Amino acid sequence: MMKKKIMSASKASLVLLLCQMVSALDVPLDLSQPPTITQQSPKDYIVDPRENIVIQCEAKGKPPPSFSWTRNGTHFDIDKDAQVTMKPNSGTLVINIMNGGKAEAYEGVYQCTARNERGAAISNNIVIRPSRSPLWTKEKLEPNQVREGDSLVLHCRPPVGLPPPIIFWMDNAFQRLPQSERVSQGLNGDLYFSNVQPEDTREDYICYARFNHTQTIQQKQPISVKVFSTKPVTERQPVLLTPTGSTSTKVELRGNVLLLECIAAGLPTPVIRWIKEGGELPANRTFFENFKKTLKIVDVSEADSGNYKCIARNTLGSAHHVISVTVKAAPYWITAPRNLVLSPGEDGTLICRANGNPKPDISWLANGVPIAIAPEDPSRKVDGDTIIFSQVQERSSAVYQCNASNEYGYLLANAFVNVLAEPPRILTAANKLYQVIADSPALLDCAYFGSPKPEIEWFKGVKGSILRGNEYVFHDNGTLEIPVAQKDSSGTYTCVARNELGKIQNEVQLEVKDPTMIIKQPEYKVIQRYGQVSFECIIKHDSTLLPTVIWLKDNGELPGDERFLVGKDNLTIMNVTDKDDGTYTCIVNTTLDSVSASAVLTVVAAPPTPAIIYARPNPPFDLELTGQLERSVELSWVPGDENNSPITNFVIEYEDGLHEPGVWHHQTEVPGTQTTVQLKLSPYVNYSFRVIAVNEIGRSQPSEPSEQYLTKSANPDENPSNVQGIGSEPDNLVITWESLTGFQSNGPGLQYKVSWRQKDVDDEWTSVIVANVSKYIVSGTPTFVPYEIKVQALNDLGYAPEPSEVIGHSGEDLPMVAPGNVQVHVINSTLAKVHWDTVPLKTVRGHLQGYKVYYWKVQSLSRRSKRHVEKKILTFRGNKTFGMLPGLEPYSSYKLNVRVVNGKGEGPASPDKVFKTPEGVPSSPSFLKITNPTLDSLTLEWGSPTHPNGVLTSYILKFQPINNTHELGPLVEIRIPANESSLILKNLNYSTRYKFYFNAQTSVGSGSQITEEAVTIMDEAGFLRPAVGAGKGYSEILFATSPVMHTVRPTFYKVQPLYPRIRNVTTAAAETYANISWEYEGPDHVNFYVEYGVAGSKEDWKKEIVNGSRSFFVLKGLTPGTAYKVRVGAEGLSGFRSSEDVFETGPAMASRQVDIATQGWFIGLMCAVALLILILLIVCFIRRNKGGKYPVKEKEDAHADPEIQPMKEDDGTFGEYSDAEDHKPLKKGSRTPSDRTVKKEDSDDSLVDYGEGVNGQFNEDGSFIGQYSGKKEKEPAEGNESSEAPSPVNAMNSFV
Repeated sequence: MMKKKIMSASKASLVLLLCQMVSALDVPLDLSQPPTITQQSPKDYIVDPRENIVIQCEAKGKPPPSFSWTRNGTHFDIDKDAQVTMKPNSGTLVINIMNGGKAEAYEGVYQCTARNERGAAISNNIVIRPSRSPLWTKEKLEPNQVREGDSLVLHCRPPVGLPPPIIFWMDNAFQRLPQSERVSQGLNGDLYFSNVQPEDTREDYICYARFNHTQTIQQKQPISVKVFSTKPVTERQPVLLTPTGSTSTKVELRGNVLLLECIAAGLPTPVIRWIKEGGELPANRTFFENFKKTLKIVDVSEADSGNYKCIARNTLGSAHHVISVTVKAAPYWITAPRNLVLSPGEDGTLICRANGNPKPDISWLANGVPIAIAPEDPSRKVDGDTIIFSQVQERSSAVYQCNASNEYGYLLANAFVNVLAEPPRILTAANKLYQVIADSPALLDCAYFGSPKPEIEWFKGVKGSILRGNEYVFHDNGTLEIPVAQKDSSGTYTCVARNELGKIQNEVQLEVKDPTMIIKQPEYKVIQRYGQVSFECIIKHDSTLLPTVIWLKDNGELPGDERFLVGKDNLTIMNVTDKDDGTYTCIVNTTLDSVSASAVLTVVAAPPTPAIIYARPNPPFDLELTGQLERSVELSWVPGDENNSPITNFVIEYEDGLHEPGVWHHQTEVPGTQTTVQLKLSPYVNYSFRVIAVNEIGRSQPSEPSEQYLTKSANPDENPSNVQGIGSEPDNLVITWESLTGFQSNGPGLQYKVSWRQKDVDDEWTSVIVANVSKYIVSGTPTFVPYEIKVQALNDLGYAPEPSEVIGHSGEDLPMVAPGNVQVHVINSTLAKVHWDTVPLKTVRGHLQGYKVYYWKVQSLSRRSKRHVEKKILTFRGNKTFGMLPGLEPYSSYKLNVRVVNGKGEGPASPDKVFKTPEGVPSSPSFLKITNPTLDSLTLEWGSPTHPNGVLTSYILKFQPINNTHELGPLVEIRIPANESSLILKNLNYSTRYKFYFNAQTSVGSGSQITEEAVTIMDEAGFLRPAVGAGKGYSEILFATSPVMHTVRPTFYKVQPLYPRIRNVTTAAAETYANISWEYEGPDHVNFYVEYGVAGSKEDWKKEIVNGSRSFFVLKGLTPGTAYKVRVGAEGLSGFRSSEDVFETGPAMASRQVDIATQGWFIGLMCAVALLILILLIVCFIRRNKGGKYPVKEKEDAHADPEIQPMKEDDGTFGEYSDAEDHKPLKKGSRTPSDRTVKKEDSDDSLVDYGEGVNGQFNEDGSFIGQYSGKKEKEPAEGNESSEAPSPVNAMNSFV
């Protein structure tokens, strides 16, 4: 195998020079010219708040321009801001952030103006915004308990950053969570489970947000998921998790990437498919991501607008969603204005054309000022997107700005008008040498300038004639192109530029070189291992060019091995090995061209001892046809070599050369021991046969075809199938069928006899014979009548057997009459039954599909206010005469009508029938608010029910007192008129909690009640308890009813609290044990249990039963220096338990081999110490009575609080308890818990509130840089009381 490639360097020169045409008439910088912006910062400029802000603005002009800036539309005086400097000879601003500046202070819209005496150019509006990477907001994450097979969404809700963060999910070990068709991340960052499996159980689903601009990563608190199994697991058809509903809309901008997403729940896991309704997805721009859940279309245009449907499907069904996409467009250039150089008295135009969706508005500015208020210029005329200049003068020089804008963005372009009178000048260097390869293009440059624009002419030689003709191409920038340069094209070429102010010329030289060629190319080689091989590469080149030869192996460098010897015109490889196998390429380069040639080297081993080779059989041969009959023939053949594997069977195939030439069909198979077969044939087929042998290795190649055998024609054996008759219009009958194949035709001239007659009306058949079609339309039929239809095949030899008849119908029309005798029977306040009479079948004029009932609410009888009519439709299939209307609103007036439906549509509506629903019970009052507590009174305010469902007759208020042990007193009931909205209860007991039950009544009965509790204030001067009350949307008091007296001192009886709960779980931990205490509200005689485990572990909870109804328990046998989680539960309350608490045991002390507390010598020593302390106390008492003094420290020790437990000095953990039977919880009123930590309410802005553990580390901006520890602070379980005692390290972190 050999490959050759040639590339000329002159082609690259052609591309380069043609690209320079745009700037060919740029004004030389030594001539006067208005400013031109050459460099500027992007429109939307997001900066790093930790680094200096550099806002670029560079411009050129003559004289050099000066620069100024505006900020938010007003002049920005940089001299007054010590943090802002402008670079010398530049307009670029540098804002010093690293030396004390704040990036937020410089947020805004900036615009640069470059100005000189010839005009002013302006930059885009540059919006400066510092990047932001905020912390995650605090939230309480509850564990997710999910049933196996159900769907689940883990919400990420990342902080809003600038630019938006990149979202990904990992575990505690910083490993990416695996994703699949079942589990995947959505575009919003949420993690979606189409169905959960037991392996999804874990406690460390962590969402990370990476802010690339500031190189920081924020993490959310870990989310726990526990999957519990139920047998059997119920399979479910797909339901879309996102987007919701059946339709949605999306707007995208032209040129952007369109991302559409559909994620579905279901079991088995649904598969997503995307289609575009009414069109195809754009080829080469459509990609599927996230396991086909995301449709991605790049570089969208207006043609991509339309409806995109995603279909989620599994074995149980499907769900779909249609997204209506509209592609809008920010402005884009059609023709951007270009600089205009004119001489005095000349005419010219500036054109600014842009498109967009919506179409952009075009506005002009002159030197940065709207052209309407700019200084007048008599030579200038504005005509929409064009400025026309006539008879310009030098004062007409200016910079014009074109602004094209719509609601999605803007374009701003500067273009100057420079009025100059300049003789021609040629900018290309004199006597420049051009070298090209023969038969390739030559481009001779003649860059020029002048005003008026010079004319360019080319000559060859010093006294040559002007160049003309098709062999030359003259470009607008002055370049002369010779499309195919030959050797005789070499020589001197002269470029002449002239205008009315002068003339100038320049000479360039052209040399045409011979191409480089490989006259002896490397050839394909096969070499045995350890041999020697050589590749030749002999070249021919132009004598003035110096070639270089490079050898490559497999498009890479040769191995650095001394076995490879590169000569002048060859490559030799010594001692060849298997690794030398590959493609070797010789590349020859000169300064003007490059050629290459390749060859393959194959390394083989020395011939081994022949082994048995098992292979596919060779194809059969010598096929012969004998015993030819009209419907059969005998085929025989000779088997080929079976190649050491016996032939198991032969496959016979046939070709129909008359109807399907070149297509082979399976005919039959025979055992491998058989070499003849009798084949059944069909009429009018030109048969050829071939045979394929099969063994255990595989199939052989097909044999050569047999001779052809054309069978005789015959009548068709069968008729068309799938005959149908369905009308497409009310007055026609469309008869369709499936045509016979050429193989089935049995002869030439295949046609079809189509016959029909109206059932039970016509006796005679109407027939027509057609060919080459599979449909016939019968016109002028009555509407929807039955027809008998048959289609018979025939050919030149006769008809097929008589076909069977099918029944069809002519076209349907809309029903003619509406159902009559419509009656409504109201069953209750929300249900009604509607009856109607069936319509005559003749008036249906089609297949009766059913009846539709349209019904709508006219007004509510209680409010007497009409609202927007929303009609509801119920369809009742078949020939039904009644239907139920559910979901009605009580005490309302409704209308309905009934229509018959056929395949064509709906018939006329019956007259509207009016019916009314009776009253029902009302909903609960909208709110109940209890205010103004005094010693003996409470004020109640309430709102009327949202749905009265009738006429309110009264309100019922019930209340009873509650004591501190949740005992309830006697129930008092009060009936209140329906027109009242407040009530004052007086003569109540002071400092007593009351429970209230409140509901509304209609004549039908009482509605659902709303409950509330409130407390009268204590009988203490100056002390007021806060009002207790909860409601939604309180209104002000309108009026108060007369006082209600309540003077009886209640008696109490035991009741179960409304909400049993365990709260304020408190932990006091020592080295190997911990005292757990809690508060309980609920029924008496409850057995408690304590569950605990190592924090962050996935092991099952350990459970300890608490004896009796005690509210404390001691956990023993704990590991020192270990964090534990704990919770308390109550038996018999449906698994009710407290929230989790976390505590840490103290560090391990030196191991003790013997418990000294049980040793006799230790007991004796303690008794001696106690006796000594008693003697000292007696002495102190005597001295005190004598007026003696003693240190303050002793006094403090003597009056220590006995409820404060001692703490070890070295590690801050608890010492041994002195009272073995009374393990009391921490003192509730203590500001500082006994583990020397500060409670959560003492520092509300602690870093602990963000869920980070003691090992968490943060940058100065609060971003996460360390490994997440897995510990977290609990939210308060009740009120403002913390549900746990934080660790000492956390307390220091949160202390202020």
